[in-house]
Amino acid sequence: MSEHNGPPATLQQRLRWLMTPPQAYLAYALAVLLIGGLSFYAGSLKPNKKSLVPPPAAQHSAPPQN
Repeated sequence: MSEHNGPPATLQQRLRWLMTPPQAYLAYALAVLLIGGLSFYAGSLKPNKKSLVPPPAAQHSAPPQN
């Protein structure tokens, strides 16, 4: 077993490694799953019942009675 005594990998080196084909496919799939899961979760949340702005008054356009 050999020891790796070089400097730690920088973010740019890790991104370059991530952009190689096998890792890029996995990173893309993980990103799609993460974004899809977060979107589904956000859509399933119940909206807040309290609102700072009151709802607009309902205006009925009933014909005048004689």
